[in-house]
Amino acid sequence: MTLSASTPISAIRFDHHFARHLPGEDGPPLVPRQVHSACWSYVPPTPVAEPRLLAWSDALAGTLGLAAPDDSVAAVLAGNRLLPGMKPVAACYGGHQFGQWAGQLGDGRAIVLGDLTAPDGQRWELQLKGAGLTPYSRRADGRAVLRSSLREYVCSEAMHHLGVPTTRALALVGTGEAVLRDMFYDGRAEMEPGAIVTRVAPSFVRFGNFEIFASRGDHERLRQLADYVIRHFFPEIDPNDPERHAQWFAEVARRTAVLMAHWLRVGFVHGVMNTDNLSILGLTIDYGPFGWIDVFDPDFTPNTTDRGGRYAYAQQPAVAQWNLMRLAEALLPLVGDQEALAAGLEDYGDTFEQEWRRQALAKVGLVPGAARGEETLVAELLGALTLTEVDTTRFFRALIEVNPNALPDDGLPAALTGSFYTPDRLPDGFIRRLRDWLGAWAARLDADGVDDATRRTLMASTNPWIIPRNYLLQEAINAAAAGDLSLLETLMTATREPYREQPEHGHLAARRPDWARHAPGCSALSCSS
Repeated sequence: MTLSASTPISAIRFDHHFARHLPGEDGPPLVPRQVHSACWSYVPPTPVAEPRLLAWSDALAGTLGLAAPDDSVAAVLAGNRLLPGMKPVAACYGGHQFGQWAGQLGDGRAIVLGDLTAPDGQRWELQLKGAGLTPYSRRADGRAVLRSSLREYVCSEAMHHLGVPTTRALALVGTGEAVLRDMFYDGRAEMEPGAIVTRVAPSFVRFGNFEIFASRGDHERLRQLADYVIRHFFPEIDPNDPERHAQWFAEVARRTAVLMAHWLRVGFVHGVMNTDNLSILGLTIDYGPFGWIDVFDPDFTPNTTDRGGRYAYAQQPAVAQWNLMRLAEALLPLVGDQEALAAGLEDYGDTFEQEWRRQALAKVGLVPGAARGEETLVAELLGALTLTEVDTTRFFRALIEVNPNALPDDGLPAALTGSFYTPDRLPDGFIRRLRDWLGAWAARLDADGVDDATRRTLMASTNPWIIPRNYLLQEAINAAAAGDLSLLETLMTATREPYREQPEHGHLAARRPDWARHAPGCSALSCSS
């Protein structure tokens, strides 16, 4: 059903494109087990006690052609009520977790209700995260807590408005039920309020969907899934071309490379880049223990489970390439030519280098030239920022206000002061290096003929004024748990225009407060949700 503008969700007749085109199974839906020869399992959501709509994304609803939420929305998006055409399913997939093959994983608490076609013709799947047990729940309960659900809801939409490819989030629903969680796996489990987030994407297929069939030698299901994805999500590839699988892999690699450059640009750290958490469409997917760079630190990871820093900020491009290598191994039975897959991996490296160069230079108001050392210029700045505590987001926004033609004779430009955590105690070595860099930056802008208006415009459209920092999310979580949704609403409003300075929301763009330096949920998270 293609929607006109402002259709109530209760009036939609849903489809389930994925389930119609690919083989599934109807085994016992609430019994954790190994599922073979199927891309999905039929799973009705487990009803909740008191569904209550906590948040709704007007921006996404407008894209989908949905009217303002009515009284039926909470029941539908909690899984208590199925609408005509819905076929709730959980997907079967495997994955490498922290570098080790983990076997079958699958949607352990995520259930796709079906899909709808928006007014522009785009098909979107609606998935409930936290909707109850599935065959892939293993030893878990299939539920999610308000803490993680609110974080995903906010960050999904914020990333979209930041211009980062991502899955979206339509709604946040409270369940009226408590969920037992051990937040840091330290034996101190507590009851937390339950919630369900409605995730929206053209498809939730990830690398692990292909790995599971390859690991089992199920090449028929592997081919069916690959051809389905190519035919319906990669229109630029001829679905009848014998070389289609290699061409498709190269495009997946290219999209993944672009995504990694965006993550670095905005300071996002995914936290758990397992192969089952990388989208085949090049979207940010599965928001778990993610975080944002506050103090610039290439080795920062917000995930306490990642003790070796495998998924740290600066490691993400290399991890994405490693994950693509695992996907290439899974697709080898279809491609048959290692060289063709190796070419796709080369495309990843080339695309990332070009895209990160473009985005990194834009952060300082430059555009790629004839390889005249621009990468060195950016690398030197990032290296200098590690010498003291600098709020990364505020620094790059403040740099917009620095006049490269009027640098001070001594010290640093006053515009930068607010980005330092200890502006009165900056190391001499840092001051010298940053002054040297500012001089080189000014010279490069002059040599490239970049006028100040052009520089400012480019930097202001590349460096966000606001990001959903972890401490802001934690404040919104605490307030929502106490029944106050105003902080959540304010944060959602501000992050819809992340590149515009908003004096009315200035407190949301402040440096991380001291209390958040080591606070749970602010500086450290885990995979528990």
